[in-house]
Amino acid sequence: VQLQASGGGLVQPGGSLRLSCAASGGTFSRTSMGWFRQAPGKEREFVASTPWSDENTYYTESVEGRFTISRDNSKNTVYLQMNRLKFEDTAVYYCAAGVTKFRSGWGATYWGQGTQVTVSS
Repeated sequence: VQLQASGGGLVQPGGSLRLSCAASGGTFSRTSMGWFRQAPGKEREFVASTPWSDENTYYTESVEGRFTISRDNSKNTVYLQMNRLKFEDTAVYYCAAGVTKFRSGWGATYWGQGTQVTVSS
């Protein structure tokens, strides 16, 4: 599976960005997709996921109510709409496929190249 993320950039606090991730090489409609992020000096963390098997979506607590993950199976694309962005949302955002929740946390099988999101005034 190959993943190509786009849509990152510089935005002011309170602003919005929409990330996109185009997938190829797999059966997208039967692949759980998600987003992770890594801030400078920190470990990569789970942000959101959309499983292939149900209509539920999952978010880390810090983005709940501000970010929305969605998928378009006809376009093999997953999106992350980010609203009311905060300074602490600054990170490299990674698209991921084969996202799974383990006892120790969330993980993924395939990773995209990352797209930088910078929230700054």
